[in-house]
Amino acid sequence: MARKKTTTNTLARRFSVHNGKGFSLADCPTRAAEACGLDKKTGKQLLKERIRYLAHLQAVLYANNTWSVLVVLQALDAGGKDGVIKHVMSGINPQGVSVSSFKQPGPVELAHGYLWREHMVAPAAGRIGIFNRSHYEEVLVTRVHPELLEHECLPLSLRRKPTFWEDRYQDISSFERYMARQGTIVLKFFLHLSKEEQRLRFLQRIKHRAKNWKFSPADIHERQYWDDYQHAYEEAIRHTAHPDAPWFVVPADQKWFARLVVIEAIIDALEKLHLKMPAMDPAMEADMEKARRQLEAEAPRPVRNPVH
Repeated sequence: MARKKTTTNTLARRFSVHNGKGFSLADCPTRAAEACGLDKKTGKQLLKERIRYLAHLQAVLYANNTWSVLVVLQALDAGGKDGVIKHVMSGINPQGVSVSSFKQPGPVELAHGYLWREHMVAPAAGRIGIFNRSHYEEVLVTRVHPELLEHECLPLSLRRKPTFWEDRYQDISSFERYMARQGTIVLKFFLHLSKEEQRLRFLQRIKHRAKNWKFSPADIHERQYWDDYQHAYEEAIRHTAHPDAPWFVVPADQKWFARLVVIEAIIDALEKLHLKMPAMDPAMEADMEKARRQLEAEAPRPVRNPVH
């Protein structure tokens, strides 16, 4: 039986999670291109076309200066976050996009609440903001390694609360709902990589000199906690997937396919806004016409050659 081809405008919806109740990460594929009726050549061509279309939508978003978009990218090591940012955003006006990478927090960040730095770099109206890792590290890495909480300026009684993790999920959901109510479209992506594909990508980083800079012994160390991270991601998605801030569990073993799913999700969200280029104010049109006549009148007159 032939596979049913998935159209691009429904591709991302296939992997979206708007209600986390009963969510199981084990049910989510890490490869899905073939099941969606797509091959690599077709997918790469589609990606080029959709990048051009996204650039148009982003220009309209920027011109309206009301709505904004927050793209949250989460993945295990070698999941492909940097590649998604590089390829999906390659055709967009840099003035309308910001990328924030959330590395290990320093003393200043640790002295504030864990959502403090996210507030500081949230996208302004008309912009697309990308979080390369995010506030979710505080229910992922810290859940796998709870000893890290000792470095945060939290009262011991709060750290030991039986509902500590549930409280954090609630805080994150409240933060995202607040952003949605302020006109920010929140789209969260988990690039779902198989353990075998991660192994192969780590080997590539070791074997190919041009990729050696990507290798970190810490990545190999964290690999031993694979099952713990899978559980942490599953719990995070279960507790924080809601219509105001859906998750997309993106099959990430095929890089080109993961990039296509991400761009389709962003396009789908922007299309639903039904934005158009702002209409010109009549008074502004009159000023432009006056300015046009003035500038044309200032044009130098052609010099006639003297008659000999």
